[in-house]
Amino acid sequence: MESVITLDYGSGGGKTASLIEQKILPALGNPVLNQLTDGAVIDGFDRLVFSTDSFVVWPCFFPGGDIGKLSVCGTVNDICVSGGKPAYLSLGMILEEGFPAESLERILESIHRMAEETGVSVVTGDTKVVEKGKGDGIYINTSGIGQLVCPGLTPAAIRPGDRILVSGPVGDHGIAVMLSRYSELLQGDVRSDCAPLHRLCSALYPLGEKLRVMRDPTRGGLATTLCEFMDASPCDAVLDEGAVPVSPAVSAACDLLGLDPLYAACEGRLLAVVAPDAAEEALSRMRSLPEGEQAAVIGEIGTDHPGKVLMRTSVGGTRVITRLSGAQLPRIC
Repeated sequence: MESVITLDYGSGGGKTASLIEQKILPALGNPVLNQLTDGAVIDGFDRLVFSTDSFVVWPCFFPGGDIGKLSVCGTVNDICVSGGKPAYLSLGMILEEGFPAESLERILESIHRMAEETGVSVVTGDTKVVEKGKGDGIYINTSGIGQLVCPGLTPAAIRPGDRILVSGPVGDHGIAVMLSRYSELLQGDVRSDCAPLHRLCSALYPLGEKLRVMRDPTRGGLATTLCEFMDASPCDAVLDEGAVPVSPAVSAACDLLGLDPLYAACEGRLLAVVAPDAAEEALSRMRSLPEGEQAAVIGEIGTDHPGKVLMRTSVGGTRVITRLSGAQLPRIC
């Protein structure tokens, strides 16, 4: 196989076969995928959780991860926060002519590593190649299927008095990608939080009905996700500014750039709302895992301002938190 991806590799002929046989199957092969059928035949479930996502992050390599790791974590996490146990993934790749084969190998290795860690199999996929200048190297789509094991997770389940928890510092991914993209202008030591949430979610599933809803606050960050929770709700969400964990490096970068870490994307953080009498247990369960060691209760659900998200500031005031408006950051997923 050549050292760069050419249009021939998307032709469906011999070059496509060599791409599959020499790169994709050695990295991701399993009994189902190895059959190379148009659709994977897999064991069925009583109730499915199904999710799909596309990834166009640039640069495709960034501190703490790459587009391959991101594509698995993103879809796995969407299934997990919906109450599912992920099992199967599809992998669709759009490659730009001239993309280095070595870079593709690194990305496929990341996909393989994260699939193994999360217990999922890539069982079907598709690859296309576009002309040089018609893409940013590589775009990926992943779809995932899992079995529903914790039903009823929805913002409609939120009740007054519930507590809001987050599994760790927010904003790391968005700021890491921005610093990486503009490295010639900006300097900083921030690593993406890109990580799977399957263990954290599984740790909270035993809470049952006391676990109201979970999300991974990606595009739009923590603020936008909470605003989505409160849409058309008879409740409000009130955050304590001093309780929201933000790393010093992210805080410094946001101060320099005039950004709010509440709106910077996370790709490995869990946002959860739980019943008040389950908050301490939920916090303990999260903190028992390395990825949840810095988990915190950051606010509670009230009724004074239905549909709103509010922040109690460190100086004693209160401000309204709204959805992200416009494109604050470059492509982060």
